[in-house]
Amino acid sequence: MSVSNTNSFSQAPAFFDTDKKLIDSSLTQAIEALAGNTSTLAKAIQYSTVLGGKRIRPILALATAQCFGAEQATALAPACAIEFIHAYSLTHDDLPAMDDDHLRRGQATCHRAFNEATAILTGDALQSMAFELIANANHISSENRLKMIQILASACGPQGMVLGQAIDFESVGKDLNLEQLQHMHLHKTGALIEASVLLGALCGNSSDTEREYLTKYARAIGLAFQVQDDILDITSNTKTLGKQQGADAALNKPTYPALLGLSGAQDKLAELHQQASMALASIKGRNTCRLSEISNFIVKRLR
Repeated sequence: MSVSNTNSFSQAPAFFDTDKKLIDSSLTQAIEALAGNTSTLAKAIQYSTVLGGKRIRPILALATAQCFGAEQATALAPACAIEFIHAYSLTHDDLPAMDDDHLRRGQATCHRAFNEATAILTGDALQSMAFELIANANHISSENRLKMIQILASACGPQGMVLGQAIDFESVGKDLNLEQLQHMHLHKTGALIEASVLLGALCGNSSDTEREYLTKYARAIGLAFQVQDDILDITSNTKTLGKQQGADAALNKPTYPALLGLSGAQDKLAELHQQASMALASIKGRNTCRLSEISNFIVKRLR
């Protein structure tokens, strides 16, 4: 079974637009509070974080928090912290020593808009700001803030996202099997998506069992996100993507279409979508509609 790409970001779930505006406003306020707004570094942080992006990770955090009875305001600090980590990862990933990308979110990458040193420092600042934001969230219990910091540190560190990026960097020009490719993306992309869901769950009254099912859901949509990215790198165009189309092929990176063929990658996407739906179905007595809509969007998006 293949998932047809009939959706676009403009056709995202209705709550995306409202949540994105709330998140963008909160990100701007957090940046001004933690970094100011006048220095070159502060401007680069603002540029790399707020100007563009789908905000899927913080929206996931808000949707999960709502699922477990928490107000959006409770989840905004961890949601913004996740987006800070994501923005840092993209800023560093685009650097000349990494992917050397010139376009991100439809605009010049940070090191092209400013300079390489500023881009490095921007990523460094965003990483520390994420943890400061959670540490300062006094409306969340100290116990849960500590759990959030542990989850986020693990997700973005040498056993999470950074490991995935290292594997990706070392895999250029190499042949990976499906298990190795999934291992890489469970860390590079999936770890932060999993953290988004778990931090949202910790804002509400979730149980250990419910968080286990959420982890299964998050791992499925995390891989699905990457599979769709790989598909779009072939089937879409630079204007739609907001980044260079065909960049993975140009760098000879291992991808799902390269390994499985385009049709096989689309089948894999549908399989992961089904796994995510089954995990949500196991969470009884909770309104998981928004999480289901996010899963649907991830596999149908065009950018």
